[in-house]
Amino acid sequence: MNFNDYLLLFCGMGAVTYLPRTLPLLYLAHKKLPQWLVDWLALIPVSILSALLAPLLFCENAGRTLQLGKPEFLVAIPTLAFALKTKSLGGTVLLGMALYWLAGYVL
Repeated sequence: MNFNDYLLLFCGMGAVTYLPRTLPLLYLAHKKLPQWLVDWLALIPVSILSALLAPLLFCENAGRTLQLGKPEFLVAIPTLAFALKTKSLGGTVLLGMALYWLAGYVL
């Protein structure tokens, strides 16, 4: 590949990466969205995080069988309770890491 091919590849990757993000932002920047849509969009990060964490917390790796006694799940319960009570992101992360380390050491 020569320099022009690399330049074209670089520009194409940039366009494919940023156009799907920029076009809706530019189009919707000055429009008033319905409240139901704003509420629905606010739930997307929570649903993505749940989809990423649920298999880790509840399932065994190989067969995707439900297992509630995993150390990750046992650590997640007090960490969730702490997060709901204090609303502290830093404290929740530190507590979760400490409990996970302790569970790995004890179990």
